[in-house]
Amino acid sequence: MKNEMNPKLQIFESIYIRSSWDEAEEKWWFSALDIITVLTEQADYTKVRNYWKWLKNKLKQEGSEVVSITNQLKLQTPDGKHRLTDVLDTNQVFRIIQSIPSKKAEPFKLWLAEVAKQRVDQLQDPELSIEQAMLDYKRLGYSDNWINQRLKSIEIRKELTDEWKKRGLQEGLEFAFLTDVIYKTWAGKTAKEYKQHKGLKKENLRDNMTNKELVINMLAELSTKEISEVVNPQSLVEHEDVAKRGGGVAKEARLKLEAETGRKVVSPQNSKQLRLSNKELEND
Repeated sequence: MKNEMNPKLQIFESIYIRSSWDEAEEKWWFSALDIITVLTEQADYTKVRNYWKWLKNKLKQEGSEVVSITNQLKLQTPDGKHRLTDVLDTNQVFRIIQSIPSKKAEPFKLWLAEVAKQRVDQLQDPELSIEQAMLDYKRLGYSDNWINQRLKSIEIRKELTDEWKKRGLQEGLEFAFLTDVIYKTWAGKTAKEYKQHKGLKKENLRDNMTNKELVINMLAELSTKEISEVVNPQSLVEHEDVAKRGGGVAKEARLKLEAETGRKVVSPQNSKQLRLSNKELEND
């Protein structure tokens, strides 16, 4: 599977479904393990993996073609690493649903059909993608103020990665390396260290940032993009220097804010705690 893929986390009843949009074939691929998690209502990753292994063998014995043409993509696993995992397209998912007795089958079918429809609509009108992200965050319990900051951070991040792509950098290792440089410069932590600080494993770091952290990180990424446009870096070493300079702009802002307020910007709070604080404010 060599087509251009766009990984995305979908949400079904607060459960993350790892997925990827295939630009060439214009269809979704969904993590088979995440589908099994939903249908069996089993949260134990090992048990889910064993169930999927058993189901694949069962379907093969029955002569089903569903699993014989199963594809694989590199998706993030619970341990935070990216590994090849079985993925299913929409038609395959519908067939798998028929093989698993589950009270979640019908609502999941409706959700799946809506996801497919939304993608077609979003291709026609990109603003719908932003609206969907807003609804997803709202459903998870984030505050309106935080959601606005997060959506802006997505826009700024995309502008930076577009700049990197334009200059020939590769998604994956090079993007991750430069992102770590930016984080380490302004926050004093790599992405992995930052996640550990917040008690995270596979979760998205930015989804677990406070408003202050989002703003400072936006400044770092915006500054990196702006400096890159002026400096025109050619090598990865030159890009690293630009990332340090962009992160340095944000570091100065962080230190100044901390000096003025006496409050740390880099917080151990994660999304669960942030949403809990939001609920408490709403109940006051």
